[in-house]
Amino acid sequence: MKKYYTRACNFYYGTLSKHLIKKGSSLPLCGNTDISFDKVELITRKNKKINSKIIKIQDIKKLKKDQRLKIISDLKVITSKRKNFLSKINFLKPSIMGILNLTPDSFSDGGKFNTTKKANIHIKDMIAGGANIIDVGGESSRPGSKTISNELEWKRIKSIIKKFKKKNKNTLLSIDTRKTEIMKKSSKYKVDIINDVSGFSYDKNALGTVLKLNKSNVIHHMQGTPNTMQKNPKYINVLLDIYDFFEDKIKKFKNKKIILDPGIGFGKKLKHNLTLISKISLFHTLGYPILIGTSKKRFIGQVVKKYDSKERFGGTMASVLYLLTQGVQIFRVHDVKEIKQGIVVFKKILDKNEK
Repeated sequence: MKKYYTRACNFYYGTLSKHLIKKGSSLPLCGNTDISFDKVELITRKNKKINSKIIKIQDIKKLKKDQRLKIISDLKVITSKRKNFLSKINFLKPSIMGILNLTPDSFSDGGKFNTTKKANIHIKDMIAGGANIIDVGGESSRPGSKTISNELEWKRIKSIIKKFKKKNKNTLLSIDTRKTEIMKKSSKYKVDIINDVSGFSYDKNALGTVLKLNKSNVIHHMQGTPNTMQKNPKYINVLLDIYDFFEDKIKKFKNKKIILDPGIGFGKKLKHNLTLISKISLFHTLGYPILIGTSKKRFIGQVVKKYDSKERFGGTMASVLYLLTQGVQIFRVHDVKEIKQGIVVFKKILDKNEK
């Protein structure tokens, strides 16, 4: 069976983007006139055979009927404005999700913030630094990590979850958990987003639970479990396999308050991560905002080798700014203020792009 995929590419920014849209030479990405495109990559998949070609927008009319109709249909989705289903979040602007790991063993900051006092100080600092969302987790999902009990996970996060909205009314709260019981308990305290790294697959009751809770949900891709995910992960084509995974999962969510996260570092080798980052714009074709977490990930060290550092700040910033140029809407990071600073400066430069 043959299947077509459409990826927006060849982007323009700022003043130039607006000028080209007005002329009819380019199309807005996700309804955002600050970023537009004038070419698409048409990817064809038939069994294991994959081909692609770059097509100018003006040349779509020259294609075969089935290809032309598919691209035209996809362009309606790619160019449409994303629904702002999260309060105080505008998907026309980049948002930052600050990471709060209340664990002793997370790969980057395990043990740094796992007391109530330290956690609250860090939350305050991240919000002051520009975080729109705080993502709270009580179970490590680093490669090789073990599953912990529901009781221990809730014990780690409950004091923060219970008081979060009282202290931070204007900031969104995301709960990073795979477990139905934790989802239910957290929802009683006005959690805004449920972020399950297993894509609501680990707990058999998770999908039914989140549908009943009617929260916004991050559909995250992971191959395997945190304990097994980096043991020789394999794909036919990582980009298209994850696209198909999202396409199938989306059908199961009735409220459509969905954010997509392809799961950088979760069951992916270096080549998989780099492919996903470089071709991330394919996922705009699904019609939902995209969240990416590259912060301090192992792939950075694999790329830079002898130039690696504990903080991996340079690699994180480089990946965030590239993803920004591809229209990604949400960035999940550790160093909130620094990333915010980079985004603000970079956007200012892009916005001044002259026609």
